[in-house]
This record gives sequence, structure tokens and C-alpha cells, in this order.
Amino acid sequence: MFKKLFIGLGAVVVAGLAYLLAWPVPIAPVAWQAPPAPGYQGPHAPNQRLANLQMIDLRGEIGPEHIAIGKDGKLYTTVLSGNILRMSPDGSAQEVFINTGGRVLGFDFDAAGNLIAADAVKGLLSVSPQGQVQVLADRIGDDPIRYADGVVVARNGKIYLSDASTRFAPKDWGGTFEASVLDILEQSATGRVLEYDPASRAVRVVARGLSFANGVALSSDEQHLFVNETGKYRVWKIAVGAQDLDIAQGGNAQAQVLLDNLPGYPDNLMRGLDGKIWLGFAKPRNPTIDGMAGKPWLRALTLRLPRALWPIPKAYGHVIAFTEDGKVVADLQDPTGAYPETTAITETPERLYVQSLHAKGLGWLKK
Repeated sequence: MFKKLFIGLGAVVVAGLAYLLAWPVPIAPVAWQAPPAPGYQGPHAPNQRLANLQMIDLRGEIGPEHIAIGKDGKLYTTVLSGNILRMSPDGSAQEVFINTGGRVLGFDFDAAGNLIAADAVKGLLSVSPQGQVQVLADRIGDDPIRYADGVVVARNGKIYLSDASTRFAPKDWGGTFEASVLDILEQSATGRVLEYDPASRAVRVVARGLSFANGVALSSDEQHLFVNETGKYRVWKIAVGAQDLDIAQGGNAQAQVLLDNLPGYPDNLMRGLDGKIWLGFAKPRNPTIDGMAGKPWLRALTLRLPRALWPIPKAYGHVIAFTEDGKVVADLQDPTGAYPETTAITETPERLYVQSLHAKGLGWLKK
């Protein structure tokens, strides 16, 4: 009887090991070297400046991932349902402006007042002030734009867009968060920055080789783009005139790392007042994830575990502001993480609105 029991247990153990070591996973992990985490010190010393946010009720909507003031003076924000909400800056007169049928992660306004949206499902969209939706671009030739993420419109009308991953499309992998986890665990660095020219309707690659290309912002002279490389904890400064530049090969005259070895996963970028640029961290660094950087097999094994055992970083509210030369001039934190995934700040003369991927309201601070 005991012999049969031991044989049965042995078979279970062997089957379990075989599953953990050989069950197919969707990623092909690439080894890389994560820099030692800097921790919270220097300009990022712990503080409570992001705690006790005031809240605007979004009436059941979740995830005000991007916030901007439109040409009409109204506040616009995207939410998980696919809606783009419109309201007065104090949160009153709230209404659904449009539902794209996808998930808009970033948007900007062009000179005509059209809302230019990076929809992670649909691609690059233009929404007229009357709510008419037009797809500007969803591919480059035969190559789809799989994960439209951040977008910014230049004064000359050209549009710059981050395609976070050319491997994992949110519509195919359970949503934006799930697809981002797969891309960052894999580290194959397939993210890219695109330019769309409304005059010719042409799309070109400005730069590629980024580990999850995320937020984008223009320099004040509009000769450079600031781009968050979420998977490697850094911000690049890239010339807008670059042509299919491979960032994975390192910096050069057209691209330099402006902020490196950040304490969290940088997400959105927003131009603020007085020349500063706001950056939000969706999550803090996780030593377990950094420790797996050089162990691709261990990252593959992780995906075979129940999701509850994945090393998802803890909640920690954190946003910073920096100047165009890379100096950090503001740092706001909430170590409790009460307002989840603080992805950036939208600054007005009166308020700081806090963007979030999963919050159940729109948080803000009075200036």
C-alpha cells in the first residue's frame, strides 16, 4: 500500500516538474542585466506629498489613464470601458464624449481641436469635436500597430506615437496590463516610436528596439522626443528626424538616455507648466524581477505559476517632474499606494490631476 502511495506521489512530482520546466508559454525570454535598484534616496527620498488626494467620482468608471484639457476648456479622460469622458475641470457636468470600442491610453489635441488618440486596440485615431471617429493609422505597410500607447501632436501637425510592443497586442492577450507584463518579462525590446504625417498619411519608424515604449513628449523646440522605456527603467531623448534608429544598439548623436536606473516603471509623460515634464511610475521596482533579468528560464517558469504567485510589484504612488536637461525638480509619493498605478500628472494653474491605470476615481491636488 505504501509502495503504491509513494509511486503515486512520485508520479505527481515528476508531472509537476515537467509542467514547470516544459509547459509552453507565450514568451521567449531574453537575458539582460538590470542595474542595481537605486532605492528611494536623493531626489526620490520618501515623502507623503501624494497622499490624501481629493477625488472626482467617475460614476463607476475605472482607470483615468490619461487626462487633458481640451480646446473647449473641458477636462477629458480615458477609462477602461473604452469611454472618453468629458467634464468641467471641477468634475461637474460629466458626460461620455465618445466610446472608441477599444482602450485609449494616450491622447492629444491637434490645431483643429480634434482629439488624437492612441487606442491600444484600434490604433491611431482622430475624433472630431462632434465625436466622429476616424482611423488615421493601424499599420505600417503590412505590419500592424499592435499596442498604440502614448501620443503627442507637434505644432507642424505631425503626430508621434509609441507602439509599446510589436509582440503582444492587448486585444490578443487579455488587456493592456496583461500584454505589458508579457512584454516586460520577455525583454525582447520590440517597442518603437512612429511618426504619422497628416499631409501625406504616411507612417514611418523614428526609433525601435525599446523595452516597452511608453509615454512620449516633445521638447520645447520640438526637435526631440522624450520617450519612456518602461521595461528598462529609463527615459530617452530622441531626435524627431531619426529614421528607423535601433535603440537596442545603444545611444548615439540622435538618441541619448536622459534619465537612467529609475526607482520604478516609468509610464506616461506630460508637459507641465514652467518647462517641466511630468512622469508617473505605474509600479516600483521589484528585487525578484530584477534578480531574474539574467535568468530567462526562470521568467518562463514564472508564467507557469498561478497568477497569484507572480512577482507583481506592490502598489506605491509616485510621480516626478524633470527639466529637459534631466534634472528632477519635483517628487511626490504615497507609500501606501492608496491611489493605484500613478501613471503621470496633468498640471493646470490650479490643480495637479493624477492619472491612473486602475483607480476608481480621478485624484487631484490643489496647488
